[in-house]
Amino acid sequence: MERVTLRIPKQQIDEVEQMVETGEFPNRSEAIRSAVREMLNEQSDRADKNNRSWAKV
Repeated sequence: MERVTLRIPKQQIDEVEQMVETGEFPNRSEAIRSAVREMLNEQSDRADKNNRSWAKV
């Protein structure tokens, strides 16, 4: 894995920390990795929908 440094507003980090504290994620890094995976999956789904060929009637 590569290390990435980024700046995130404190309010968003506090919300991520809350998710870690409630056990939704084991740590901040995994929460952020999950968000990136979700974003990439959504982007891929949109691209797939745009590339579908539909028969015109």
